[in-house]
Amino acid sequence: MNTIKLHYIVDGDDFTRAGEASASVKKTLRQLGIDPNIIRKVAIALYEGEINMVIHAHGGEIKIEISPTSIDMLLKDKGKGIENIELAMQEGYSTAPDEVRSLGFGAGMGLSNMKKNTDSMIIDSTVNVGTTVHMIINI
Repeated sequence: MNTIKLHYIVDGDDFTRAGEASASVKKTLRQLGIDPNIIRKVAIALYEGEINMVIHAHGGEIKIEISPTSIDMLLKDKGKGIENIELAMQEGYSTAPDEVRSLGFGAGMGLSNMKKNTDSMIIDSTVNVGTTVHMIINI
């Protein structure tokens, strides 16, 4: 398998289209014959990141690189940033507004689910500048 690169623009505040990038990546991985357990991990981590971009950052971009040994996911936004990454990583902690919670999102499980389903995750965030999340899942 050659390295495959995918790129998606995530539209902010559009919950009806949230999850399209993760669904597309999942479909590609199935076509490549990747192990279903790895596909499940990628789909969960990427969907959570995508939803975070919609809720907190008014969108952003996702770059995926699928190689014979790993799936590399880079999510980048120009949102309000994460003030305290350690606090944001705690299960149940959320800064999602009430209207987002009423839609069933923003329960505070996004970052922790992303971490649980990846082999490596690095968050780089600056308040009022944006956030970059780099996740790797080994194949």
